Amino acid sequence: MKFGVIVFPGSNCDRDVAMVTEGILNQPTRMVWHQETDIDDLDAVIIPGGFSYGDYLRCGAVARFSPVMKSVIQHAEAGKYVLGICNGFQVLTESGLLPGALIRNRDLHFICDQVPVRVEHNNSVWTKNYQSSQVVCFPIAHGEGNYYADDDTLKELEDNGQILFRYASEKGEINSESNPNGSCKNIAGITNKKGNVLGMMPHPERASDSALGFVDGKDLFTSLLG
Repeated sequence: MKFGVIVFPGSNCDRDVAMVTEGILNQPTRMVWHQETDIDDLDAVIIPGGFSYGDYLRCGAVARFSPVMKSVIQHAEAGKYVLGICNGFQVLTESGLLPGALIRNRDLHFICDQVPVRVEHNNSVWTKNYQSSQVVCFPIAHGEGNYYADDDTLKELEDNGQILFRYASEKGEINSESNPNGSCKNIAGITNKKGNVLGMMPHPERASDSALGFVDGKDLFTSLLG
């Protein structure tokens, strides 16, 4: 599988992602500058974390207008894979590829931590190497990771099985105490209706290297490989 990692001015997790896809999984990986428009050679596009365009306006709001994003939207509409991590999740909501929005954290400060996250189900191409309701540990690092959507959208996400990850306790309990940023329904990651586009605030690429002793994120990438 050939991966492409989008690089915006201000991206800072692009090399982390490539270290996983190319360095650990030995998959061909191309760094895609945001002004490029030809991504037809790619099977999966990853929009990494960081501070695209310095997070001026809203997070991801400027990146949404980069030339590459029109091609990413076409890529997704063709049924190919798109993964947005942290700032990448924000870009996906801004571009309309995913519903809802990421707003300021509940306590209005930046959070950098490692948190338990529950895998809601493994009926997705992204989670098939996990167990349903499995609790994993992922790093988070964001100031605007509070997922918000209206009630109708939240119900639709629930009914369609589009919620893949929720913040949870170590025992898998979903409650306000285990919600680090105030996200509606403890949402940490969702897909589009087709399931080929995933946005998530936690960083699986930072939990994929056995040298760090922290590999819960690796199964997300290996799930995609089949």
